[in-house]
Amino acid sequence: MAKPGYGKRSAPDQLPRTRADFGLLPARERYVAGFVDHLPEGAAMSVKQLAKQLPLYGQQAISSALTALSVAGHLRRVRCAVGAGDETRWVFRTFWSRTAHDNEWWKAYLTAEHAAHAASPAPDASAADSATPPWVPADERPPTPEDPGTEQAAPRPAAVPHQRTPVQAPDAEPVPLAPAPHPSEADPSLAYLALARLGHEDRRLPLSADDCADLEPQAAEWLTRGVSVDYLISALTAGLPAQVDTPLGFVRRRLTDKIPPRIPTTASASPGTPGPAPTRRILMECTDCGRPGQPEALPDGLCRPCRTTHRPDTDQAPVPPTEAAEIKARMTNLRGLLKSV
Repeated sequence: MAKPGYGKRSAPDQLPRTRADFGLLPARERYVAGFVDHLPEGAAMSVKQLAKQLPLYGQQAISSALTALSVAGHLRRVRCAVGAGDETRWVFRTFWSRTAHDNEWWKAYLTAEHAAHAASPAPDASAADSATPPWVPADERPPTPEDPGTEQAAPRPAAVPHQRTPVQAPDAEPVPLAPAPHPSEADPSLAYLALARLGHEDRRLPLSADDCADLEPQAAEWLTRGVSVDYLISALTAGLPAQVDTPLGFVRRRLTDKIPPRIPTTASASPGTPGPAPTRRILMECTDCGRPGQPEALPDGLCRPCRTTHRPDTDQAPVPPTEAAEIKARMTNLRGLLKSV
């Protein structure tokens, strides 16, 4: 999971900042809203982080203030799935608006964000290092040359001048060509790389380049059956004896005896090919308890239990209707007894 922080993300359609902003809110909510409004984009907005920076209130008071600001229409919290393949993780965001909006506006805006986020193509493996999803918090992004405080971009390499081929004498012997590299060394496969890692994972299984090339077809058969490289390495290195005399024969025997069953699939993908792009979605969550749901199911940014058990403007829980009726009947009875005395 991504580092939690509920990083700030500004919503559109906000009026310019004035001195009268949040003037209709209570003192505590006005204090918290003014602080959040001046936070930079991507800043952490979790209850713990805000409580550390606002000495006047504790975590419970900050949580209640954020709930009240959600009911007032200033913020909504969402969680978003980012990444591809095994790198998928949840990232949390708090959409903040200085201008209060009603539930219909937030529903339309978050629905549009969901559609735009789902339509955006997932980054492939080649672009994973060069592109970072915009939902990743600022402190998790890799530094770029444009960021302040980072080193300047490396200068472009100078152009290499054209090299002229020396004229070879007619009676000179031809220069022997270098031997062609082994196919596994020129373009190593995932199976070859997994076998080469065995010696690094456990010193009892050192394999040479020829050993890896010899065992590569058997290891590739494992990968065609749907297992990952990490699973293959774990299966070959688990439960090793105290000493392995012949690592080549030992690994070959394990590749034969412990090969996993073939699981039939409708569309079997070749090893190394990326799977289908994950469904990118954003889920709104309750500002008070964090329960996820669709925008229409969380009016005022609160789920049904939080709306019924807590008042928007106070931390005290209301008296249930049944208890209120009993208290009223008891007070009526007491008044009647006093009158009879």
